Amino acid sequence: MKYLPLNSTIFIKNRKRFAAELLPNSIAIFVSNDEFPKNGDSLHHFEQNSDLFWLSGIEQEDSLLILFPDNQDPEFREVLVLVRPVELKEKWDGKRLRAAEATAISGIKTIIWVDSLDSYLQPWIHAADNIYLNTNENDRKASEIKTREYRFIDEMKRKYPLHYYFRSAKILKTLRSIKISEEIEVVNTAIEITHKTFERICRFVKPGVMEYEVEAEIIHEFLRNRATGEAYGSIIASGDRARTLHYVSNNAECKDGELLLMDFGAEYGGYCADLSRTIPVNGKFTSRQKEIYNACLAIHNYAKGLLKPGITITEYTDKVGEEATIQFIKLGLLTNEEVENQNPKDKAYRKYLYHGISHHLGIDVHDLGTRTAPLEAGMLLTVEPGIYIEEEKLGIRIENNILLTESGNIDLMRNIPITVEEIEALMNGQNK
Repeated sequence: MKYLPLNSTIFIKNRKRFAAELLPNSIAIFVSNDEFPKNGDSLHHFEQNSDLFWLSGIEQEDSLLILFPDNQDPEFREVLVLVRPVELKEKWDGKRLRAAEATAISGIKTIIWVDSLDSYLQPWIHAADNIYLNTNENDRKASEIKTREYRFIDEMKRKYPLHYYFRSAKILKTLRSIKISEEIEVVNTAIEITHKTFERICRFVKPGVMEYEVEAEIIHEFLRNRATGEAYGSIIASGDRARTLHYVSNNAECKDGELLLMDFGAEYGGYCADLSRTIPVNGKFTSRQKEIYNACLAIHNYAKGLLKPGITITEYTDKVGEEATIQFIKLGLLTNEEVENQNPKDKAYRKYLYHGISHHLGIDVHDLGTRTAPLEAGMLLTVEPGIYIEEEKLGIRIENNILLTESGNIDLMRNIPITVEEIEALMNGQNK
């Protein structure tokens, strides 16, 4: 790993929170993600299962975590299962964790090797009444691939058909949405790296630069600051390409007079930052670009003011839509008549703002969290309204990361330049 060791308290506290939600005499088992084949004898870059990482901090493949709080033997109430280090394999693929190293990362004292797991697991299962197993219950899940989690469930139910089975994901969806202070510290590091990167980009961009060159600058700054890399594929969209929400081609020239929409964030210690900024390629907004940008910023600030414990995402989105409607009328994009005659299920403002305003953020960029229940203190969300105008061949999006607290919210990206004046000053060398 490139990042500095995290505080193992994160994972110790997370396991304690999860164990408190289990029924008496329950065992919970988490398995790592698959290593997916690419072509020939190569594999895709391994990404750890988010839930296993949240509970242990372990990024290594072929790992398992077993939690059995009521185990009669206290030594085996928390068990981390790892691949046994093999000298020959390490010569090819690199060093694997030793027991002491895994303990330092996770705070788990009992480490066993996966090739000896069966002899341990069977008596533990026989002693338990309930088995908690995990699946991907992210509402945005799209893949139909039968992953290791699902194969493991089939295997367990075949071997132990008379136990009671429960869903770990239902518990984790609630727990992971509430960040502890130690997690926010890691997120803040990812945000600091993202901040440095944005300032570097503002000094780099000029007419004639290619979008992929901007992307290269982003990755360079991330890595030189110990980030794992990009939290997601960076969106570097100049001109009319900014209207494509998930534009990732990043292969066009940034031209004089265009705006450049950038959506990127560093991943550090498994946690993600998620920033969107829109800047003028030549360092100066036109009067019309400034007018649209300030309207988007007004929507952003309005949304940020609404985002507090107690509101639901649905209520919040509806209210932001009302503000967007006001701003779009001011911009001449909508008329009062169009608003009065709009379809209640497809409101007029959706022509120019056709995505959600916020999502949960954490280990996953689109992290686990409620979309229907009232928001709670401790949740971390994005605020990212946009304005996309086909007739004017431009798109603007402004995004910050917001931590909800009992007394309101904290903008974790409040120090990153956001106004027209701040961006122009940065791009023209007036800020240091």
